Amino acid sequence: MIKKFINTKAILAPLLMLTAMWIGFLFQNLGLIENCDGSLIPLVPEGLKGVIFSPLLHGNLEHIAGNSIPIAVLLFLLYQFYPKLANSVLFWGWIASGLIVWLLPPMNFLGQEPVYTCIIGASGIVYMLAFFLFFSGIVRKNKVLLTVALLVALYYGSLIWGIFPEELFYKLDQPSKISWQAHLSGAVVGLSLAFIFKNKHREKNKKFIWEFPNYYSEKDDKLWQDYTQNHPEHFLEEPKLKKDDIWEHLDEIRKK
Repeated sequence: MIKKFINTKAILAPLLMLTAMWIGFLFQNLGLIENCDGSLIPLVPEGLKGVIFSPLLHGNLEHIAGNSIPIAVLLFLLYQFYPKLANSVLFWGWIASGLIVWLLPPMNFLGQEPVYTCIIGASGIVYMLAFFLFFSGIVRKNKVLLTVALLVALYYGSLIWGIFPEELFYKLDQPSKISWQAHLSGAVVGLSLAFIFKNKHREKNKKFIWEFPNYYSEKDDKLWQDYTQNHPEHFLEEPKLKKDDIWEHLDEIRKK
């Protein structure tokens, strides 16, 4: 019964992603991945490998726990409601958002010299998925997908603040460790993919018969069915069209 309503990939994709993330975190804690290995370092050739591997690495338990739930929920929604697009969105979103972060020069809003940092974490993917699901539901004008978009906005609408540097809102003693560049690139890529795939594998809106203004069917009228069953005596004789009485017309003529 579950398979009928839930796409199998909508279960497998989040599980595979979470497994890869936690294995990467385990390797980090075992010392198999040290320092900036696998991280994304902007404008540094060695940092290009982070485009692939950085979403699977995290700084601490709080970091990976904070990304695990939204990545699982958003991947489920992607594969459940966009099964034909899901692989393309995840692949291109992953690569494009990582490349944009790599191309962005390091910036420091405290007036100090810019520092090349090692960027890790799946938050860029989270932003990419959230923005894709939200804007795709709007541009496709599909009732089901629009509902998904509203759910994403309801639970993850606060993500919008993450695309701005913390320094704009708080006075910090040292540069923030949160990569707003990854959030911003993920948001831009998710929005772009929503428009790029706007007409791909697009389903027509289903219009139910009762939505038509002049629709009426005795079979669908429960009250009518009950009445005909409870009062069969009222339907023993078929109704007949009343014939015109010629004498009534003569009276009208005389009055004129």
